[in-house]
Amino acid sequence: MEVMERIQKQVDSAAIVLYMKGTPQFPQCGFSATAAKTLASTGVEFAYVNIFEDQEVFQNLPSFADWPTFPQIYMSSELVGGGDIIVEMAEMGTLKAAMQEATDKFTSQ
Repeated sequence: MEVMERIQKQVDSAAIVLYMKGTPQFPQCGFSATAAKTLASTGVEFAYVNIFEDQEVFQNLPSFADWPTFPQIYMSSELVGGGDIIVEMAEMGTLKAAMQEATDKFTSQ
């Protein structure tokens, strides 16, 4: 399977997918740590992909949705953005609702 197809399959496999450096339990950069912590603070489940475990994903994800940096957060198979956007959504009080909406949409498929 081509790497872009693998990425698409990952993005489609869960309501919310966080591409990050490391894992939520052991993040390997501050931005990934903040994104994972912010998502987790909502209590809504999310999936994650440790980009260090697959060099093809690490190298090709920036061109998948034309977003050059990590972490990357997808909801309902669409790029939401990076950690700064998630933090901003949390501060505005919209993150949990967006995550719940993505989860509801995913489970009704």
